[in-house]
Amino acid sequence: MSTPKLYAGVKLRETRTRLGLTQKAFAEKLGVSLPYLNQMENNHRPVSAGVVLALAQEFGFDVTELSTGDAERVVSDMREALADPVFGANTPPLADLRLAASNAPALARAFLDLHRAYRQTHERLASLDEALGREDAALRPSPWEEVRDFFHYCDNYIDAVDRAAEHFACPDGSPRDPMRAAAEALSKHGIELSFSDNAWLRNYDEAGKTLTLSTNAPSSTQRFQALHQVALLTHDDLLEATLDLARFQSDDARAVAKIGLANYFAGAALLPYRAFLAAAHETRHDLEQLADRFGASIEQVAHRLSTLQRPGAKGIPFFFVRVDQAGTITKRHSATRLQFARFGGACPLWNVYAAFETPGRFLRQLAETPDGVRYLSLAREVSKPSGSFKAPVRRYAIGLGCEVRHAGALVYADGLDLSGRFEPIGISCRICERPDCHQRSVPPLERPLRIDPDRRGQLPYEIGP
Repeated sequence: MSTPKLYAGVKLRETRTRLGLTQKAFAEKLGVSLPYLNQMENNHRPVSAGVVLALAQEFGFDVTELSTGDAERVVSDMREALADPVFGANTPPLADLRLAASNAPALARAFLDLHRAYRQTHERLASLDEALGREDAALRPSPWEEVRDFFHYCDNYIDAVDRAAEHFACPDGSPRDPMRAAAEALSKHGIELSFSDNAWLRNYDEAGKTLTLSTNAPSSTQRFQALHQVALLTHDDLLEATLDLARFQSDDARAVAKIGLANYFAGAALLPYRAFLAAAHETRHDLEQLADRFGASIEQVAHRLSTLQRPGAKGIPFFFVRVDQAGTITKRHSATRLQFARFGGACPLWNVYAAFETPGRFLRQLAETPDGVRYLSLAREVSKPSGSFKAPVRRYAIGLGCEVRHAGALVYADGLDLSGRFEPIGISCRICERPDCHQRSVPPLERPLRIDPDRRGQLPYEIGP
């Protein structure tokens, strides 16, 4: 099998510019002619093995940086962006996208930034739900919203924290027992791990050097809470550096985000990336098998599946959501084109709300959003035991889904007619343009209404074009 040719003109130019060398001086150090270097920098010729060797010997250059990984990721991101219905059916061929990513990466990234800004603007429509009817509504986001946006626009994947958690969980390449690993890490800091029948899931006594976990919590929660404290105590510098890069507008937002990052570390250590991704493929994303294998809860597994967005090793893009019995969304993450309303509940036609009626069972739904994208959606009621007769049980429903083109990789697609009927769902009534939905609660924000006092259909108004 022949070795593929390596075109890395952009990387060569960036390296030469960073070193402050002219083309002539750079060519001399690499042992090539000036015209040959010019052709390589413009991708008219591939980078030769001799040039790769000279880069390593002369400049200590990491030759893996010449790989096409960055370009391929940009191509993948552009393909995903161009799948947006706003571009219609005239998608550029793959060869054109690769040329743009290789020869004009700044232009390609500018296009991606523009599309991301468009998506953000579209999502901002949903934020009006919270402001409507409130005289004191402010444009500045609350700390909670600011942190939620931070994770959302990172695709709910924080690379440095994820890799640190994976290294902690798998120092030798294989996952070790999470609780034992947490206890050892705490012990190195002189902290004793204990258990008690108390109201706190986790209580760290800094003065007494003791971390106490509740015996009433499930074992999966105990592991998670222990790993959360490990993140705060042993990886504080990493968490603080990540927060510095985020540049939150308030101290409250930064404090909330630090808890979120520690939670992220805990989830990534409990379900380390490569081991979990391999197990997900092996089990065809069977949540119950994955939960049993890693000693995690169904909710933890579903949440983790929505974070598998590591460059070069991405999992299936999932959305994940958790709702309470009042219909309020309490967690939302999406690596898909489906974006949830920022405030309030989701579409009542979605199966996540029906999950409360069938506790302990997975519900499957084939759904289609107004933009024509089709999804396979799972929903399940989850209860969080209190450990005491007098303490209330917390009940939620979780939803997990992906575009139907990935359905073959999910055990939950078995037996479903993927060519059959798809339930029409939306995001939020205020930004859903379906004119004939029988479950609509309020009119769409940007559509005119026709009101006829002499006629009444399913709604007391008709939605205009």
